[in-house]
Amino acid sequence: MKVEILTPEDLIYQGEVSLIQLPGLDGLFEILNNHAPMITVLSEGNVKLVETNNSPVFFTIKGGVVEVLANKVLVLAENCKRK
Repeated sequence: MKVEILTPEDLIYQGEVSLIQLPGLDGLFEILNNHAPMITVLSEGNVKLVETNNSPVFFTIKGGVVEVLANKVLVLAENCKRK
């Protein structure tokens, strides 16, 4: 699935992943390929991506919103930094 991570200033990440783990208001949750459409709020924490070659990529965010639709995940994050 395609993932984009955006901040108000820049496009932080764009690529194909097999899994994304995000910090929700009630704890961590994961999104896999063919996930149902959703929009939810994110809390401060770590974002984990597993790219299609199985290499993990980590980011830290201060909060934000995620939209999942048609195998595309759009993360609108505050203050996102790669770990």
